[in-house]
Amino acid sequence: MRMDRILIIVILLLLPCISQAQSMLTVVELNVENLFDTQHDSLKNDYEFLPDGANHWSKYRYWEKLNKIGQELIACGQDSTNWTLPDIIGLCEVENDTVLRDLTKRSLLRKARYEYFVTNSPDERGIDVALLYSPFSFGVINCDTLHVTPSKDMRPTRDILHVSGRAITGDTIHVFVLHAPSRRGGEKASRPHRLTVMRRLCEALDSINSIIKDPNILIMGDFNDYADSPSLKMLYERGYVNVSVSARGSHGARGTYRYHGKWGSLDQIVVSPKLANKVAGCHICDDEFLLEDDTKYGGKKPKRFFYGPRYNGGYSDHLPLVLRLAL
Repeated sequence: MRMDRILIIVILLLLPCISQAQSMLTVVELNVENLFDTQHDSLKNDYEFLPDGANHWSKYRYWEKLNKIGQELIACGQDSTNWTLPDIIGLCEVENDTVLRDLTKRSLLRKARYEYFVTNSPDERGIDVALLYSPFSFGVINCDTLHVTPSKDMRPTRDILHVSGRAITGDTIHVFVLHAPSRRGGEKASRPHRLTVMRRLCEALDSINSIIKDPNILIMGDFNDYADSPSLKMLYERGYVNVSVSARGSHGARGTYRYHGKWGSLDQIVVSPKLANKVAGCHICDDEFLLEDDTKYGGKKPKRFFYGPRYNGGYSDHLPLVLRLAL
């Protein structure tokens, strides 16, 4: 009887901790840098990622890349006190359903039992965005894609992925994943293309806000713009909050990528006002195995899988953003 009483007391003491653990939602955003399969898509320019292409993209290297991305995502679940698998993961630069199936069902992530959605965009290289989610902590309600009609002189670009679902607390969250057009040709010349994508996103956001009062909305991806860029300001004008603007790593990363010795972040996580009140923290995962010495400029930089056609055996040219929400 005494042991029963002790057990009851222990459970009662642990209940607040259990409740807190259950209500913490971990979100990750990562540009995986060219996650292609080894098969040619006759409608896409994917030649450099074929076995006889410039990168000699063999099945061995393909599976190495998959497992390293899996290792990177698993590492994102670590914090100062414990470790848990991320609940929601937004990915940029994935080719198709094949790579998502292999990543979730056959790589190091296979026992995590992630489900996923991936777009099928008109991007000329076949680049898409995807959302991985744990069905144990995020119950999907609906999924749709937002097609972006190209503006003048704009190439076909990635669709925006929209997934709504319920967290275990019952909160409904609308998640958007995007990969805006690059800065090819210069920031100023390419800026209208990214604004076109943002206007399409804002149409969807305004529609949700017209129906739901104070919705929980989370937007993440590679914006190919900095936090103070005109495209991001379109979100700020609507009250959205960039919770990744001050994100830093614990091993020296001051941004999610490094170019010519300077850290910067084109990856962003932006949330609605209601969800901003639930942010417990946002940081960059820069574990030592994800970095290498920057021999030209000094310091560290993300360890890439390729430098052009030169195999480097790393992970990605971007580092992951990790957001924790206390729902």
